[in-house]
Amino acid sequence: MRLNPPSLPVFLIALVLATLAMLMKTGFVAIPRYLPHQEYWLAISAYFVLLIGNIAKGL
Repeated sequence: MRLNPPSLPVFLIALVLATLAMLMKTGFVAIPRYLPHQEYWLAISAYFVLLIGNIAKGL
């Protein structure tokens, strides 16, 4: 399996999602809760965006 580096926009999207998850967990950003463990799912989605950016060529 050949992996490719993610493009800058994909990396920045993943970085923003992960940073937002950390800020929500520490309490610096107050976002209404729609899901239980919302910070966890936001961090997991950041990793999945990064995973898709690594696997798909040209993203």
